Amino acid sequence: MIFLGKELMFPNIETASSEGIVAIGGDLSPERLILAYKSGIFPWYNEGEPIIWYSPDPRMVLYPKQLKVSKSMQQVLRKGDFQITYDQNFKEVIHHCKNIYRKNQGGTWITNAMEDAYIKLHEMGIARSVEVWQNNELVGGLYGIDLKASKAGEGNIFCGESMFSTVSNMSKIAFVYLSQKLEKENYKIIDCQVYNAHLASLGAQEIPRHEFIKALDL
Repeated sequence: MIFLGKELMFPNIETASSEGIVAIGGDLSPERLILAYKSGIFPWYNEGEPIIWYSPDPRMVLYPKQLKVSKSMQQVLRKGDFQITYDQNFKEVIHHCKNIYRKNQGGTWITNAMEDAYIKLHEMGIARSVEVWQNNELVGGLYGIDLKASKAGEGNIFCGESMFSTVSNMSKIAFVYLSQKLEKENYKIIDCQVYNAHLASLGAQEIPRHEFIKALDL
């Protein structure tokens, strides 16, 4: 296992453990986080633990064109008793993601340090959010990292991090909105990290890690 120090680097992801752990330690500086996401790596750990960096195999992704919207969800969307905004209240979205109760989970993996780090990335225009509102109250949303392509004509990648919902279906509405928006903007992948039945029902699928890394060649 590689233990990171001050040097801005990550080991080859092919050295990852069977659980997908690439390295431990380091920091959550904007520079390191950007390097991590561009390398197919993300932090995932609990409060009180050292930072743990993952690159799982397989990788859960959604190709925006393959979004599946069920008939029941289409009815919810047509009803339209909500409002959606983009990148208008990142701090409140990540705060909700951090503090929302999640069944069968002992606590949040979004530590105070992670919350502060992603707010910094948002201020740099790298972390983005979707907000869903009802009666001027934030009832759902998501956030993630927006990786821009450096080559003309190449598709960008959005690395989803977390979502929340205080009203039924609102996180799904946020995800559908994001997927449709990114399809129009020629994004090629939404990274969903690890298997999630909630996202699988919307069309997300597992692919080999090497295929995901190849797509990251922005």
